[in-house]
Amino acid sequence: MEKKYLILSDIHGNVSAFDSVLYDCRDENFTGVIILGDCIDYGMRSNEIIHKLTELGETVWKGKIIVNIWGNHEKLVTGKDLEKLSSDRGRVMSRYTAKRLSDESLRYIRSEMNPDGIQEFEAGGMKCMAVHGSLEDHYWKAIAPNELHGGYADYDIVFGGHSHYSHCFTHFYPKDDTELRNKKAVVFINPGSVGQPRNQNPCAQYAVVTLPSKRVELRAVEYDIKYEQSLFPDEIDEFYKNRLTRGV
Repeated sequence: MEKKYLILSDIHGNVSAFDSVLYDCRDENFTGVIILGDCIDYGMRSNEIIHKLTELGETVWKGKIIVNIWGNHEKLVTGKDLEKLSSDRGRVMSRYTAKRLSDESLRYIRSEMNPDGIQEFEAGGMKCMAVHGSLEDHYWKAIAPNELHGGYADYDIVFGGHSHYSHCFTHFYPKDDTELRNKKAVVFINPGSVGQPRNQNPCAQYAVVTLPSKRVELRAVEYDIKYEQSLFPDEIDEFYKNRLTRGV
């Protein structure tokens, strides 16, 4: 029997984008929800996103969130690991978020999310792995078709985030199995970013995966970008709100 899984990554405190995604898939029944990290920061409504995730986990997603891992921004705001950021404006942004995170948000991040940034699990009879970045660096180096940053031959499906670029591709590893023509197929899926896409498509992006058929839908849905931009205060570099307009 086919089962659907909702794949979300890099929401980044963008409530309008997240709400549009939820509305877009409102009539679908998901067996599981996979959240690949970076729910907070960059956007202005990190507390609201955590509150929504908490409510969903207690209602329509109750018992369905099978993966909920930290991204580098959960690690940044809880561990103050700011030297990893490439710019001063990024450090200002993360300090702004950290200062405003509620006790409830911090509790959720520390107790309801997996701080390892990586998790193995089974879905649809397949061995899966979710990682915010990659095996080489769980938080800061993303998987890409030409840069896998690690060996994944033990898995059937690898879910990754961090890059804010959606993709679905298959990589074949050598395998001593003549029936499979000495190859092992591993499917790599990145749903793109809900709240801050960077693939020149400003729409909120997510994925739906159907198993065991391995049908992958990379989806994009419009949201109220201008409203989210209106929430940015003057102390935050305009770069972070302006990039939403064109998805860069």
